Amino acid sequence: MAAKILIVEDDRHIAELVAKNLEAAGFSCVQTHDGITALHEFENRQPALVILDLMIPRMDGLEFTRRVRKVSSVPILMLTARSSEGDKVLGFEIGADDYLTKPFSTRELVARVRALLRRTNKSSSEDVLTCGDLRIDPGRREVERQGKKVEITTLEFDLLYFLATRPGRVYSREALMEHVWGEERVVDVRSIDSLISRLRRKLEPDPAAPVYIQTVWGAGYRFADVFEQ
Repeated sequence: MAAKILIVEDDRHIAELVAKNLEAAGFSCVQTHDGITALHEFENRQPALVILDLMIPRMDGLEFTRRVRKVSSVPILMLTARSSEGDKVLGFEIGADDYLTKPFSTRELVARVRALLRRTNKSSSEDVLTCGDLRIDPGRREVERQGKKVEITTLEFDLLYFLATRPGRVYSREALMEHVWGEERVVDVRSIDSLISRLRRKLEPDPAAPVYIQTVWGAGYRFADVFEQ
């Protein structure tokens, strides 16, 4: 069955262009043109991925993302004319998984969608990790804290699993960016800081005094060697 993609774009010409190219690539698309309708369609259709313009009527893209992230870790690709670094960092801070600015290449858009879905759907034969009160399952790409499931995005899981499988090792922000976004990254090192902050809020007993994801001043971040505690 073709993966279902929700397109949230108030410019109907752009929405149709995106849908046409994605459908030609084998995806199924649903078009919406405002935030309220998009949220309704999201709840009813449960898409595999969302392509989201920030500047949409009735509920902007940032608020839409905040609401979706309360209930789902579905990949969100922001597609917008707002290209400043601050806009990108804010988008990642609230839960976006990728960010593409207008004007854009339809070929690149399709490639980004495929990459996000591959990362979301890939299976793993690696063992489940138990770290303190965290349980990290790479096969299901799920995280539990004290037995309760934590809603976690694709980017957050990738970063957490990368660090948790290498406890005690320090990685620079640049190294972590290379792992999370790869060579075609569109962000700066502040985006890693945003991801780390999001993970701490979700996973740490006290985000201000992190137990798991620790800052090594002047060097980067590491996952504490909790297996020895």
